[in-house]
Amino acid sequence: MKIDLNVQPLSSWINTGKQPLLIAGPCSAETEDQLVATAHLLAKTGKVTALRAGIWKPRTRPGEFEGIGSIGLKWLQRAKEETGLPVAIEVATGKHVEEALAAGVDILWVGARSTVNPFTVQEIADALKGVDIPVMVKNPVNPDLSLWIGALERINNAGITKLAAIHRGFSSYEKSAFRNEPMWDMAINLKTHAPHLPIINDPSHISGNRDLIQYVAQKALDLDMQGLMIESHIDPSVAWTDAKQQVTPSHLADIIDALTLRKPETANTEVSSKLDELRKQIDKIDDLLIQKLAERMQIVEKIGQYKKDNGITILQVGRWDEILQKRTGYAKALKLNPEFTEKMLEMIHSESIRKQTEIMSKEQAEGQAQEKMTHA
Repeated sequence: MKIDLNVQPLSSWINTGKQPLLIAGPCSAETEDQLVATAHLLAKTGKVTALRAGIWKPRTRPGEFEGIGSIGLKWLQRAKEETGLPVAIEVATGKHVEEALAAGVDILWVGARSTVNPFTVQEIADALKGVDIPVMVKNPVNPDLSLWIGALERINNAGITKLAAIHRGFSSYEKSAFRNEPMWDMAINLKTHAPHLPIINDPSHISGNRDLIQYVAQKALDLDMQGLMIESHIDPSVAWTDAKQQVTPSHLADIIDALTLRKPETANTEVSSKLDELRKQIDKIDDLLIQKLAERMQIVEKIGQYKKDNGITILQVGRWDEILQKRTGYAKALKLNPEFTEKMLEMIHSESIRKQTEIMSKEQAEGQAQEKMTHA
């Protein structure tokens, strides 16, 4: 289902001449010298589109560094004047918005902790009414597409058309190499719902580790995301926040130089024609897959009816274990990803259980109706 967002293309509100579009700067503005020096080094690379810095820092626990506060806005003004870079900051309250606008901040973003709270987002949206400024919205901490879309809609309803989303990964109980699981499918789903909405990737918060930034950034660009937000500090080893995920400006330049920028398929007629041919083959296979799934479900319904007639329980754990073991083994032999295979089988099994439960429930409902008629 498409969502109706009135948004302008990224090129209409930020200079996208540099490729890829890159918003970079320290996680936190710590001192005036640190911020301005970092800004100069970033500008010197010739690769940075805008300077970012955390002024107000919503932290997980009290007592941690929560940002230098409003004084940092003056430091940003100086950095902007001396380097010519537009500046971007996170806002979490209506007051933050007012102070940022008064200080001439060029781009605002709503952080992941704010996106989870519709009251907070609405307060920010109300403060933005009547203002023409680019606003970016990070995904919520947990994987909830509706919350992300809702936050974007609230900002858009306030009259903000220079709007973008930031994909910064999601919290997960599963431990992996990433600080925040990318869950790329969530960003793809957002793009499917809002095809014209620019999406920018935040490799720093996904990685939590500077060694993974290039990998994540490349993956984002390969998925047609329109830019990157990467944290850069003049000396990450002494950074007050998120030291492990920040890179020096020179390291950042190396990362960007190493990225491969791919062209849209429409730029090459021959390539586009070949892709169309391959996609037609996929379409045929997809049609067969759906047809076979439908045939499978018809047999599932027969099994459900037989179980109902013979008083057999729906769930047969032994049979499910057998299916899982045999199918995943077969899939592995065919070089299919085992995790993908297991998820697919679980979805099919879940639908099979639902269909059989529906048959059982129908019998119960019919029995109750018959009993009422008998006693009437």
